[in-house]
Amino acid sequence: MESIRTSPRKQVGILGGTFNPVHIAHLITADQVGKALGLETVALMPSNQPPHQDEKKTIDASHRLQMLELALADNPLLTIEPIELQRAGKSYTYDTMKLLTEQNPDTDYYFIIGGDMVEYLPKWYKIDELMQMVNFVGVRRPNYATETPYPIIWIDVPLMDVSSTQLRKKIAQGCSVNYLVPPNVVNYIQEKGLYLDEL
Repeated sequence: MESIRTSPRKQVGILGGTFNPVHIAHLITADQVGKALGLETVALMPSNQPPHQDEKKTIDASHRLQMLELALADNPLLTIEPIELQRAGKSYTYDTMKLLTEQNPDTDYYFIIGGDMVEYLPKWYKIDELMQMVNFVGVRRPNYATETPYPIIWIDVPLMDVSSTQLRKKIAQGCSVNYLVPPNVVNYIQEKGLYLDEL
């Protein structure tokens, strides 16, 4: 009689964003969630065109990818998922996760969102179908409720009030972003002269 061999399912985290630029809060969140849930990897997934933002201007995707590669170089837990850049157009999470789950049927996905995004979940495109495809992981944020009708896995990470918008303004004003952005990413921004016109 032939025995049926089953292999354990992969457990992968996804952290989406524009990463314009990637900063310390992204990296700490991805690392802490990955370790807390025992995930095999956490992929940072740069969006092409976030559907919830109005024509937000981002620098060329090649720069955002290069900065992610530099930022993740020394952490084997963290990887890059470029699927939304490859697909182009609006980056609806439902469309992305449908593709990923079809391409990787042996993988359970944990989609990481900030606590500030949880209250907007009812407005997400095809949210009920999306809930069937992924496990949502919420990262607590001060002043945001954690009550929601959706099943969310809550993870505590150090609270940091850092945003890419703030960092772009600092760079344009000639201020330091040391320790807020990895050193090799700071060097890249300076070498390429990025964000100098962000005021």
